[in-house]
Amino acid sequence: MAAVAAARYLRTPKERTDMFTVYTFGDSILDCGRYNPYNIHPAQLIVHNNDTHFPEFKGQDLSSRFPATYEHRAVDGATVDDLPSQTRGLTVDGPAVALLTIGGNDLIRGLSADTGPAVEAFEQKLDRFLQSLPIRPVLLGTVYDPTFGDDRQNFLSTPAGIARRNHKRVNTVITQLGERYGGTVDLHAHFLSGDPSWFTSVIEPSLTGASEVRRAFLHAILASGS
Repeated sequence: MAAVAAARYLRTPKERTDMFTVYTFGDSILDCGRYNPYNIHPAQLIVHNNDTHFPEFKGQDLSSRFPATYEHRAVDGATVDDLPSQTRGLTVDGPAVALLTIGGNDLIRGLSADTGPAVEAFEQKLDRFLQSLPIRPVLLGTVYDPTFGDDRQNFLSTPAGIARRNHKRVNTVITQLGERYGGTVDLHAHFLSGDPSWFTSVIEPSLTGASEVRRAFLHAILASGS
């Protein structure tokens, strides 16, 4: 029902006066404000574009279409085990969408070397979280690759071949769950079309990267109501 409400809201923006809320959950792909000098993160840009830094998006943010706000709950460094704590005190009243990015830190902290059931355990935990989340739709972002597919740039202790197989497995899990709970935003594919300026501190979205995360999610939010 919540997914239907969100879709109806987006289809009739000029008739809406109630507030549409964007909720963020997960890791630093969405909680990347500390990695740029303006403390800008994607949800801010989705709701209220910064026209000074990103004139391309002037008039394209949600608040230019209808009343919109965001509730930022994603936390830099989070893994799938941290997701339940991000819903503490959560109340949802009105049309909404949830954005979720998770899996990158799980890969860095050992999942990239998995040869057993660890990816399946990741899937089960993520599925349980999504089942319990009282927001629909949920848009799940895949895990991007800051090496742009170049094994020479591998920053993990895991050999690149093994790490890439597990990266693909995690993104397959995210894609399948996205199809079940609302949609998938293929950040992996989008960031492969970019360049190193989209990153800072090796793996984190830069200011440009935050805008590119915004670009991908904003498109998906609007498409979910088309």
